[in-house]
Amino acid sequence: MRRMLALICLLLSAALLSACGGETPEPAPEGGGDRPEPVELTLWTFPVGNWGNPTAVSNILTGFHREYPNIHVSVEYLNYESGDEKIEQAAAGGGMPDLVLEGPERLVASWGEKGWMADLSDLWTSDTAGMIYDNIREACQHSSGAYYEFPICMSAHCMAVNYDMFREAGALQYIDEETHTWTTEGFIEAVHALAAYGQKSAGIIYCKNQSGDQGTRALVTNLYGGSFTDGEHTRYTVDSEENTRALQLLYDLEGITFEPSLSSLDAIDLFCKKETAMCFCWNASIEIQQTINNPYLDFEIFPMAFPTSGGALELQGGIWGFGVFDNGSGERIEAAKTFIRYIAENDVPYTRAVRASSYWPVRDVGNIYENDKLMTEYSIFTPYTGDYYQITPKWADARTAWWQMLTKIGSGTSVPEAVKGFLSSD
Repeated sequence: MRRMLALICLLLSAALLSACGGETPEPAPEGGGDRPEPVELTLWTFPVGNWGNPTAVSNILTGFHREYPNIHVSVEYLNYESGDEKIEQAAAGGGMPDLVLEGPERLVASWGEKGWMADLSDLWTSDTAGMIYDNIREACQHSSGAYYEFPICMSAHCMAVNYDMFREAGALQYIDEETHTWTTEGFIEAVHALAAYGQKSAGIIYCKNQSGDQGTRALVTNLYGGSFTDGEHTRYTVDSEENTRALQLLYDLEGITFEPSLSSLDAIDLFCKKETAMCFCWNASIEIQQTINNPYLDFEIFPMAFPTSGGALELQGGIWGFGVFDNGSGERIEAAKTFIRYIAENDVPYTRAVRASSYWPVRDVGNIYENDKLMTEYSIFTPYTGDYYQITPKWADARTAWWQMLTKIGSGTSVPEAVKGFLSSD
């Protein structure tokens, strides 16, 4: 109930901000409305928080269209089930959008690597860009030196447990409620306690596709101090002894199951229906959306870091921002950059854009979630953000190989054999 009231207050505040328009936007950059001919841009956005909500996005675009009447941005909303395929099809057919909102693993390591993206290096020369955190800057730059993304927000992905179920099963003793952390041994004991309590499903290793794979990767690599790549981002280390041991532990634990037929969205839904005690794909944005839209949700969600065996905790970081597809039109590319500048360099639209994501700014603009208990609670995970390895070469192949490897384990292939075949030609 406490979390529900906090979310209702958050939503009411957001509604008032949208209705009132917030503060008066800063004046447009010089020459903003002087384009002689209208420019039509398309923005495709993945559901990054409320960036998948037409009403929220419309509120953000209204200010831009007011300042730049000769640039019109139309929006198409993607999802993580079919969004990548839709981009691939658009590229094959020559109908790519002008702008896209997503992360470096797609904009830099995948689509940038394929030569589809426009270089945004000139956007990185501004004073605003100079305030962006160094690790975020590095993730947005391709090895060629080109910048294929201008970031807007960031987060650290976590997992979640059913607090009520953990309490009833006597499993709360195995977590640190103050720091939202726990050990690998505590995780094992909690699963045992849930099984003894009669909860058949403690957690699901979903592996139908790559959706939500940041959760399963972080779970596996943290259990025994493993890693997904080497520190220089030159090769994948999934077949390490630490990762193999972690996968074997998960396979052997009663109550943890590998489910090739389930996606991360399915796992989230089952968690919210109380059919499983944990969810390995979680963050603040998911909790907000589920609290608003899921009628089955009637228990207290307790966000948790992934369990560790005593080593450094490294949560999978998320970075989201804008990329510009190179469609061969210099005019549209420049107009797209104008849109990015408007969002990123003016505090009012920037704050509104970040709040719509339900994540955190990539530069210091003060506490944009003051008096917001839920976002304050999730901010505890940000310092645990680990290496952003998603820019390693062949990242798209590695993502596919990861869920296919988990599928093999769930279908009966031994862990050592499945791990050995990671990214192999067969």
